[in-house]
Amino acid sequence: MHAPTKFALGLLAAAAVATASDVIQLKKDTFDDFVKTNDIVLAEFFAPWCGHCKALAPEYEEAATTLKEKNIKLAKIDCTEESELCQQHGVEGYPTLKVFRGLDTVSPYKGQRKAAAITSYMIKQSLPSVSVLTKENIEEFKKADKVVIVAYFDATDKAANETFSKVADKLRDEYPFGASSDAALAEAEGVTAPAIVLYKDFDEGKAVFTEKFDAEAIEKFAKTASTPLIGEVGPDTYAGYMSAGIPLAYIFAETPEERKELSDALKPIAEAQRGVINFATIDAKAFGAHAGNLNLKTDKFPAFAIQETTKNQKFPFDQEKEITADSIKKFVDDFVAGKVEPSIKSEPIPETQEGPVTVVVAKSYNDIVLDDTKDVLIEFYAPWCGHCKALAPKYDELATLYANSEFKDKVVIAKVDATQNDVPDEIQGFPTIKLYAAGAKDKPVEYSGSRTVEDLIKFISENGKYKAAPSEEAEESVAASAESGSSTETGTVEEPAKETSHDEL
Repeated sequence: MHAPTKFALGLLAAAAVATASDVIQLKKDTFDDFVKTNDIVLAEFFAPWCGHCKALAPEYEEAATTLKEKNIKLAKIDCTEESELCQQHGVEGYPTLKVFRGLDTVSPYKGQRKAAAITSYMIKQSLPSVSVLTKENIEEFKKADKVVIVAYFDATDKAANETFSKVADKLRDEYPFGASSDAALAEAEGVTAPAIVLYKDFDEGKAVFTEKFDAEAIEKFAKTASTPLIGEVGPDTYAGYMSAGIPLAYIFAETPEERKELSDALKPIAEAQRGVINFATIDAKAFGAHAGNLNLKTDKFPAFAIQETTKNQKFPFDQEKEITADSIKKFVDDFVAGKVEPSIKSEPIPETQEGPVTVVVAKSYNDIVLDDTKDVLIEFYAPWCGHCKALAPKYDELATLYANSEFKDKVVIAKVDATQNDVPDEIQGFPTIKLYAAGAKDKPVEYSGSRTVEDLIKFISENGKYKAAPSEEAEESVAASAESGSSTETGTVEEPAKETSHDEL
């Protein structure tokens, strides 16, 4: 008689388990108390309709479950219901993630939006910039992350202590740092103080720094030693390789066996170029389209290419040639010696400029954007980018205002299709807008404000050489247009200004 009741209760219990979440949803009346009573909180400000937020959700949930046992809390705030709270915390796009150490110490989350990356980042954030290590806790510390850095120095060595602490404060988002003044522990780890050991769960397992403690030298050591000899390019690692500051050599192959075979063959080359060029395999089945961004054919693998990440230059290896240790060694050696010319993809230079916005292609980039007599505002866009399409009429209006102003010969409003033209700029998403001021072409300023005509004019005026702003009559015309709804964006907060770049994996 009671079986149906028990069965129903069982279903309810199962449903409760299935929907249980380790992410805490906060509201205006619970936010402050929650943040105050937890040492560290990662908060996601989101909107239910936001595509990026939906993609983040399962990763965020997985990270919350992993971090729960370390008492690191993850929370979320629905900005469509808690708009006042979101405005209070300066939310301008979705999702916005912030790390709270109480209400007064707040910093932006700077990691990737993957469960493993979120977990790693928050563990590092929860630790002091330098953890004091002993023989009792060092083994546990070594397992805190894929890479940890430990200094061994005498307790009286204030210079080494200060230098290491300075580096740790700067790089705490990237690595957990520890230190010990126990000479016996240093000896057990195979070093003599002063020394630094970078422990890692790949390649040879650890790397040792025994030079004089210099901040720049330690940072370079950490960057080089923490990068796998031959890593793997994917969603979790791409941004790191792009920001490494040195070229990246891609090894495209379709199967794990082929990637391993090529890695083994090219390992001596990677070892010889360690710290000069990063080497990484890439799954050609999953990310073969990325070969096109390197000016390789997307249907012929295996393939090899080098990307000069700081200049966004591409050096594809001839796909008609066989990839061997000898052929790649010669190609890499020639690249390092400056004997290989970059491959440049460009649309034809327009015969005439038909619209108010100047169209730039790779072949005309230097002549227009780097013209040192003009302030040049340039938009890097993709034809499929929805945000770019929404910006287009306002960008046209901006160009028209300057074309009809006294600054028509001093300010250029330009755009370039970054999917069809190789440009020397680092583009992380679309649209990206930068100002190349006259006399300061080596120091472009990236725009991060609202995409309104008024704000773009203000940006040009404040950052350009000529402090150029159209006349008051033009400003009033723009304001009147904005009031009628033709040039302003609607909604309190929109999705992030940048969409995923074609160079993102």
